[in-house]
Amino acid sequence: MKNNKKGFTLIELLVVIAIIGALSALTVVSLDSARAKSRDAKRITDVRSIQNALEMYYASNATYPFYATCNAAGNTCDLTDGAVSKFKEYLPQLPADPSRSPSAYTYKIQDSGGGVGSSYTLNYELEQQMGDITTGQKTATPAGIK
Repeated sequence: MKNNKKGFTLIELLVVIAIIGALSALTVVSLDSARAKSRDAKRITDVRSIQNALEMYYASNATYPFYATCNAAGNTCDLTDGAVSKFKEYLPQLPADPSRSPSAYTYKIQDSGGGVGSSYTLNYELEQQMGDITTGQKTATPAGIK
């Protein structure tokens, strides 16, 4: 009598399914890490764009943008407010954080000894280390990104 064995055994199928599951899990983990790096790279680019616009504004106006409700050093200012609409000439659309709505970038006017509007801080947060910039809450100032 001939033994016609066609198909796979249950053990063979379970082994293949387990291997596929393990490979899928590894792919998802590596993809999540790549996405976080991509979001952080966009944040760094956004912060540098905002800094460049702030420096152009400062070069034209001898102050960083502020208005009545944020005229005291350390107050959070909104760069999209109508009172500083001239800032929009330098950065028509304020970048939004890639994973937070509306934005996790906060701008504060500072007094560095030259009066209100002579300096600023721009706060943002990184998910992972980007070069020499570590993870967590970070601050950008006229001196650069810290």
